[in-house]
Amino acid sequence: MKTIELTVEVREKVGKKAAKAVRRAEKIPAILYGRNVKPTPLAVGKKELHRATHTKAGSNALITLKMEGSKVKDTTCLIKEVQRDPVTDELVHVDFTAVSLTEKIKVKVPLVVKDMEQAVGVKEGGVLDVVHHEIEVECLPTEIPERIEVSAKALKIGDSIHLKDLSIPKGATPLLDPEDVVIALHPPEKVEEVAAPAEGTTEPEVIEKGKKEKPEEGAETSGEKPAAEKKPAPAEKKPQEKQAPSK
Repeated sequence: MKTIELTVEVREKVGKKAAKAVRRAEKIPAILYGRNVKPTPLAVGKKELHRATHTKAGSNALITLKMEGSKVKDTTCLIKEVQRDPVTDELVHVDFTAVSLTEKIKVKVPLVVKDMEQAVGVKEGGVLDVVHHEIEVECLPTEIPERIEVSAKALKIGDSIHLKDLSIPKGATPLLDPEDVVIALHPPEKVEEVAAPAEGTTEPEVIEKGKKEKPEEGAETSGEKPAAEKKPAPAEKKPQEKQAPSK
């Protein structure tokens, strides 16, 4: 693998205020770790870092840091971790890890699945499931594969591709079990249909027990029984006047 040179500055100040000052200068705060390497705070130009990380090697690009204004010798490293702004998605911090060109390391290599839409099972309505999007391997830094490719064109419904079926580049040893499933083609998902009610059926009628009388207008409806209607009292009979006897 080709090594990319990246010029960086060694920072004297650290902390949030110092990091903000670095970003205002259109640079990204970074730090270098590694075995037998003292943690070193750095500042790297945005454009330079973008150019170094957008190669065929992607995040596994082998980088040689050239330190400006420092007695620290050039260091070969990999990008260990990047931090991005949750809103703008811009890089806000980078961690580099120093490596030895003569010692094997563990890295994750992207798996590129080709002919997904042309797979036999996909045309029949099956669902292609990529179980592992990356394959972890062990190799020398100079032998890191850029990618691992596999074609899914011949897969039928129920078929799968195992790790042992992949073509691993020379010099890299995969760390997964050879029998691990990497890609699987599942049957179509069944959609359960809810049966419609038979024609002519109606909702059951709820019959209340007892006959409920409709309350009269103006009657209380709080549950109390309406007062019984009063019959008018019979008219009182006036006593008959006695006629005086005729003289």
